[in-house]
Amino acid sequence: MVLETEPGRGLPDRAASARRDAAAGARRSKDALVAAVGALAEEAVNRVLLSDERVTSAAEGKRLLAGKADTEALADNIQRVVVLAVPVVRVLARGARFTRVPWVMIASSAVSIGVALRTGVRELQLIGALVAYRLEQAGVDRDPALVKKLAIDLYLDPKRTPDPADGRLRLGRLTRKWVLGGALGRNTSKRARRALDAAEKLDAAAASARWTGRKPSATAVPHSPE
Repeated sequence: MVLETEPGRGLPDRAASARRDAAAGARRSKDALVAAVGALAEEAVNRVLLSDERVTSAAEGKRLLAGKADTEALADNIQRVVVLAVPVVRVLARGARFTRVPWVMIASSAVSIGVALRTGVRELQLIGALVAYRLEQAGVDRDPALVKKLAIDLYLDPKRTPDPADGRLRLGRLTRKWVLGGALGRNTSKRARRALDAAEKLDAAAASARWTGRKPSATAVPHSPE
């Protein structure tokens, strides 16, 4: 005997399941985007450390900032971030916090995000180059992971003295700065100049000591969702 189900029964469950699937998909998209930004930042800093480029002062870094950025070698990494970023930005634009974002801006988000990424990468590279120089002058190892950690922290918050011992890479914040800031057309040059000033004043010896004094189990720098 087959029992007839009541009309509409099961729809709430299917709707709830669809919402859960959509939320899980959104989280995966955001996680992939943050991971791509992290890979881009790592490659950008590594290329500086492997090159002959040196930045010995904040003034020199600012002068180089004013020049044309050459990020051709990172084009594939940048394009990957753009491809992952555009759908995320468009989804966020439909939310309450972004209802006032002009749709013409969202339509051109791929271009604006690409520009922001190329600019941001160059800014991070110059900050990283100055951090590496400061470590060299202090006579300590310019560990690529430490350079990346210090450069990102200074870039995101020039007024705050970075603490290498906390072991966090704030890739979530870096993603928002580059991707959402890029979609909204925000200029990052002023903060980058302040970050160069902060890098010039960095106590490199103390930073290195804090880094090497971390817990022995900390074999890698964990990512932070901040």
